[in-house]
Amino acid sequence: MYRLFLIVLLLVVNIDALTLQKAKIYKDQNISGWVMSEKLDGIRAYWNGKKLLTRQGKEFNPPVAFIKNFPPFELDGELWSKRADFENIQSHVLDQDNNWAGIKYMIFEVPHAKGNFFARLKKAREYITKNSLKNVKIIEQKIVQNKSDLNSFLELVIDNGGEGVIVKDASKDYFEGRSSFVLKVKKAQDMEAKVIGYKAGSGKFTGMMGSLQVELENGVQFFVGSGFSKKERKNPPKTGEVVTFKYFGFTKYGKPKFASFMRVRKD
Repeated sequence: MYRLFLIVLLLVVNIDALTLQKAKIYKDQNISGWVMSEKLDGIRAYWNGKKLLTRQGKEFNPPVAFIKNFPPFELDGELWSKRADFENIQSHVLDQDNNWAGIKYMIFEVPHAKGNFFARLKKAREYITKNSLKNVKIIEQKIVQNKSDLNSFLELVIDNGGEGVIVKDASKDYFEGRSSFVLKVKKAQDMEAKVIGYKAGSGKFTGMMGSLQVELENGVQFFVGSGFSKKERKNPPKTGEVVTFKYFGFTKYGKPKFASFMRVRKD
């Protein structure tokens, strides 16, 4: 009876969980012959064949016209408009104002489709073309010749205001979870943490928030004290909210180096 209870409990707890592909960090691995694409700074969205969901399994509320004629099979991608527009994208697609003008669904994977990465994208591309889906696009993929080729592409993306690059072994069948066959390449890395407290400001920040105390998924706690606007210091992220910060490697204690606040995540 106890064993049956545990099984039922696990099913209930995980009913809304999505196991999507996740990228590891590029650490100078050999990626010749892989594909590379710009890492778009949008909102991750998964189409399950019927509904558009966040990475946490919550439903978006898109206009009916936005998802009209979407395929009966799965898609994975980013809701995106243009570079450096994350806050605007987030406010529209997560605040349920039903104003999705300018938002595109940028596809980088076709979950559980048969074949290698190129075959999976072909399935989506053919459907998009046949059904004239104007707001659904396939993210452009380029073959990586060598590390120098990757570095040149990364510099081009960053110079144009982009965030980074994703490299992927296109020969693999579809898989779930984090893998060394999908890597993100960025000059600075980013991560998420939960706000658990505050440190009061001093000097020019007297009467405002000085730094956020945050906690990583692995339990490591630290303070993020830079990257905030004056407005954000007066009205800091709330306890329990999840924030994104950028950093440059880790200390020997597992704490992110030079952590700098980027934004609050609502998805």
